[in-house]
Amino acid sequence: MEKQHTRVGIGVFVFKDGKFLMLKRKGSHGSGSWSIPGGHLEFSESFEQTAIREVKEETGLEIKNIKFGAVTNDYFTEENKHYVTIWLTTEYDSGQEIILEPNKCSAIGWFDFNTLPLPLFLPWQQLLKSEFIENIKKLYGRS
Repeated sequence: MEKQHTRVGIGVFVFKDGKFLMLKRKGSHGSGSWSIPGGHLEFSESFEQTAIREVKEETGLEIKNIKFGAVTNDYFTEENKHYVTIWLTTEYDSGQEIILEPNKCSAIGWFDFNTLPLPLFLPWQQLLKSEFIENIKKLYGRS
């Protein structure tokens, strides 16, 4: 039997004009659900380096002011995958958002906590139940 490993995922809130960028996932676990840009923490990368790399690879955007936002422990029952997700908050710096990985993403848009698209990626369920969510909302003065 193959040994199971817990992976580290990085989720990146990119805030701009009171909203944050979300992508509709495609072709991987969570296909058809919405989440913020992000991906796997690579060996020897900092959380900040992962955030910058993943946002640029997925959307073409440059980000700034990267800060810790939250952590969730996410077990995907159907796929038997386990992730610790590090949620980071950032601000838009420059660029025009576009889908750069059409095999991984089918839609892109700006949302706020009152207009979240559905269905949400599993880690969001954990995030929305966590004590961290209110801090993320307060950080940007939005609810």
